Amino acid sequence: MILEKLKQNSRINYLCNVWNVYSKRKSIKYGLPFIVFMIGGSFGLREWTQIRYQFSAVKGVSKEEAEKMGLHREKEVTLESAYEEIKNLDIDNWENKRGPRPWENNIEQNKQK
Repeated sequence: MILEKLKQNSRINYLCNVWNVYSKRKSIKYGLPFIVFMIGGSFGLREWTQIRYQFSAVKGVSKEEAEKMGLHREKEVTLESAYEEIKNLDIDNWENKRGPRPWENNIEQNKQK
């Protein structure tokens, strides 16, 4: 039992010495993380681009399928109908309303109105 503890301590001391020697080298200190980052980044980018191609094949749902799922549109929106709504707005008569600042008390702001 004592011999096993001595062997483990000697192994731990050996690993600590090896770590101290290699951690002082610039090629290990800066080069190894760079290489790991580059190789890991390539695998990560591969996964992200795979997601792009995987979901590009997904088709949208048709109008009938959407209605079966409970998604109903009230009316059809077209560019012309949106233009007519905007054209009817009165953009000449408006009032500038100041928003509250973080350092101001909102109660004071409400009293001024």
